[in-house]
Formats: sequence, C-alpha cells, structure tokens
Amino acid sequence: MTKHYILSLNPTAKHDWDRCILRDPITAKRPEIAKLIAEAIGAEPGTYLVSVNIEVKVLEQVPAPQAEQLPLSTVEERTERTHLQELVA
Repeated sequence: MTKHYILSLNPTAKHDWDRCILRDPITAKRPEIAKLIAEAIGAEPGTYLVSVNIEVKVLEQVPAPQAEQLPLSTVEERTERTHLQELVA
C-alpha cells in the first residue's frame, strides 16, 4: 500500500504539535496510522502483532520561508542610537 503525504517541519513553531505535521495532500487531514494498518490487515476483530515498514522517498521539497534578518551591525547601531537618545533626554 503506497500513500502520499505532505510533511511539514517547523522547529520554531509556537506549539509542539505544529513542529512536525503529516497531512493528506488532498484533504489536509492528519492520517490515522492505526486505521491505515487496520485497513491493510482487513480490520477483522482480534489482537495482532504487526510489523510495519516505512519507506520514505522525498518527491519534492519546498524550503520554509526565512524571516528577514538585519545585519548585526545595523541592530547594534540602532540600539546605540536609542541609548544615546535616552541619555540626551
């Protein structure tokens, strides 16, 4: 059984659950892995010891947008300028 999903990784996300998201590319729903395994074995009542192989192939990668960072010298100059203005006031 081959399924396709979109994996989004955002290590700077505010919430833990938003840092690693797996979604269906059509419905955008998060897959329920247990239900997929149940479908694969036929969902007959009982308890199963299962082995699950996951093979991952990256089909396409879109880099996350980077927040614009000011050069450190510009930030230092602004901080120094603000400090001097406070001293003058």
